[in-house]
Amino acid sequence: MSATLNKVMLIGHTGDDVKMHYFEGGNSLGRFPLATNETYTNKTTNERVTNTEWHNIVVRNKAAEICEKYLKKGDMVYIEGRLKTRKWQDDKGMDRYSTEIHCTDFTFLTPKGESNNTGSGITGQASQKPQSSSAPQNNTSVSEEEDDLPF
Repeated sequence: MSATLNKVMLIGHTGDDVKMHYFEGGNSLGRFPLATNETYTNKTTNERVTNTEWHNIVVRNKAAEICEKYLKKGDMVYIEGRLKTRKWQDDKGMDRYSTEIHCTDFTFLTPKGESNNTGSGITGQASQKPQSSSAPQNNTSVSEEEDDLPF
């Protein structure tokens, strides 16, 4: 088999708001950290242990603008994408590497109005209202409509 696959699927909480970078020609890039947790019980001490892994998420163009508008620090989100490692040099000239998730698809999982945003409630509600119409969270409304069918 000659085909290869580079696919990542994550569900986690955002560690910060989306940081946007705009380029000539109208392109944009959004970056934010995503935390995923692994919880298990230590068999020798019988205590719960939680390990947090941080991922660097990169979103491009229109998707980045949508994420900037609706994602806030602490929100839960599903991210699908591919791994990409960048090589760069620090201020001492040493080679450094950063592994990023280049997002190809996402779904907001935090229900509207339940954002962990510490801003005023009015701002949070105003930014959340359009989310249900433009974000792919319409699954619940479809389910409610299907429940009304007589068969």
